Amino acid sequence: MKILAIVMIASAFCASAFGATLPLHECRLEHPLALDSVAARCGTLRVAEDPAHPESAAIDLSVAVVPALDRRSEAAPLFLLAGGPGQSAQGLYASFVGAFARINREHDIVLVDQRGTGKSAPLFCDYPEEWQESADDTPALREATSKCLAKFGPRVRFYTTSAAVQDLDEVRQALGLRQIDLYGSSYGTRVAELYMRRHPANVHAAILDGVVDPEKAIGPDTPLDGEAALNLIMARCREDRDCSAAFPTLAQELDALRRKFGPAKETLTLDDPSSGNPRQIEFNRALLNASLRFLSYGASSASLLPALIHQGAVGNLRPLASQTIMVARQLRDQLASGMQNSVVCSEDVPFFAAAGIDRGRIAATYAGLDQLDALTEVCKLWPQGPVDADLHSPLRSAIPTLLLSGEADPVTPPRDAERLAQGLLHHRHLVLPGEGHGQLATGCMPRLMAEFLNGAAPESLDAACLKQQAPPAFFVSLIGPAP
Repeated sequence: MKILAIVMIASAFCASAFGATLPLHECRLEHPLALDSVAARCGTLRVAEDPAHPESAAIDLSVAVVPALDRRSEAAPLFLLAGGPGQSAQGLYASFVGAFARINREHDIVLVDQRGTGKSAPLFCDYPEEWQESADDTPALREATSKCLAKFGPRVRFYTTSAAVQDLDEVRQALGLRQIDLYGSSYGTRVAELYMRRHPANVHAAILDGVVDPEKAIGPDTPLDGEAALNLIMARCREDRDCSAAFPTLAQELDALRRKFGPAKETLTLDDPSSGNPRQIEFNRALLNASLRFLSYGASSASLLPALIHQGAVGNLRPLASQTIMVARQLRDQLASGMQNSVVCSEDVPFFAAAGIDRGRIAATYAGLDQLDALTEVCKLWPQGPVDADLHSPLRSAIPTLLLSGEADPVTPPRDAERLAQGLLHHRHLVLPGEGHGQLATGCMPRLMAEFLNGAAPESLDAACLKQQAPPAFFVSLIGPAP
């Protein structure tokens, strides 16, 4: 019965599309960690690798459609735009399928793996694991970048946001769709913003989650935003009765770790989080910085930070190292680093000079200048590609837009969404206290997103349910939160 229902729903989608030319077949989308799979309809759309020259070499875009449960619904399909840069849209959906369940009742969900990601001519490079890097590992970084370029060649310059936006509209046309909805996450908000510029008549409504300020280059503010988010997490622990009682000197313990793992290094033996086999690793400044950054991203992982910092301060660094390595590997496996280079080296690093970078202020953060300097080194080698002239201009739009931010987001803080909102005629900005990067599955947000898309009236959206939302309780030991 389930298989029959899927076929009927898929047939309804194909029949409702206007002038569709992209054939679709039954498929399943697998969770990035192989935890589950989702039924969909899949196809490939061949596009020119160089959009300015249609006769150039072609690449295949991987497209998947999850048809609406209501076969009679005429709601605009929702296009998912993944983050990174470098994440697969299909992987994003498979990871958060439950968060889109309400939307999927009435909306088809369209998943286009952006060129260079997922199954769309992916650009995966082999870089050293970030937590293994030393403070000055420029030769290894340059070598890995050169090897990646040798594998893919100069064509990597055609994998920018400008090309991706053209791809999206070609997919829209090939599926026979008039108007669409957009959900963009993190870097995906940049893609959504540019699509809203180029094709405003084609967008019914947009949800931007973890908003990239279009007027800013990604990179210079990241260490400062990471430091601010860490400070918010630490402050929340101080204000929490159980957390402050369990870790009364947490700030001093963190300061001691940061002072120690500047010059110092320590060899640890631990069970590898992936294989379970014993191995030796070097706990150094890079690993400590990666710990603070990766575990600050979401409120769930941030709830572990005080306990892990305390354990590290008393000499037990293994839990902090193991948790960080596990998270870092999951991110690495899901992001196409070559595509990320194509975006950042074309759209961000060339604008660093205009950003007025305060290197002294950045050096004082836990992340320091390492990431910024690493990006600069990579981009000395990586070819630059096409960028729309107005990519970093203020966005002026009358499209109904819902903006989502976490108060303690270490990469796209709420002020970025506030700046974008100045040019939006119809918008609503929801900021969730204590939360980090990405609000897709937080509390009642799945219901609110569905209600917004169905009504496209952001100003009148009833978001009272968010008042009941609180970030996860802090762990007061490695066992868990206070009872």
